[in-house]
Amino acid sequence: MHRRQVECIGYRRDDGLWDIEGHLVDTKSYDLKDLDRGPAPAGQPLHEMWLRLTVDDDLNVVGVEASTVWGPYNMCGDITPNFQALKGLAIKGGWTQKTRELLGGTKGCTHLLELLGPMATTAFQTIYPLRSRREREQGVRKRPGLLDSCHAWAADSPVIAKRFPEFYTGPKKTTTG
Repeated sequence: MHRRQVECIGYRRDDGLWDIEGHLVDTKSYDLKDLDRGPAPAGQPLHEMWLRLTVDDDLNVVGVEASTVWGPYNMCGDITPNFQALKGLAIKGGWTQKTRELLGGTKGCTHLLELLGPMATTAFQTIYPLRSRREREQGVRKRPGLLDSCHAWAADSPVIAKRFPEFYTGPKKTTTG
């Protein structure tokens, strides 16, 4: 009856910044006839939206592009300029709450707003490994940002005991001799 496709891709730009692109497409398996924009035959997108966040190495948003290719109403794309409000935000704890404050309800588009969650994850997954490697090469050994973010990254897990022993808080192994 309904299909939603979400695709997010992270790219390194030639200027050293990062583009994180999100694409959302909703389709129905049946015809929709009474839309403001005209009919939407089965399989044609009911919603198709794109969002691009340009971020720096610290996940600060320095550029935003939003586009509505298809929406059920002619006015759907009129709200995309409001997404410029994301400029200056950092993708970090509180991101979802802040984006909802800025763009929730009538201030934004529900579908583009929902796309920001997986895009934030994509940004982190794109940039974190390179940032982490750079810090290791510089001899920087700081508390991992992922520490205590999930079961495997719990400070007392065997993963942390092996990868970051200086931040491990679980039981110490005893040796008998």
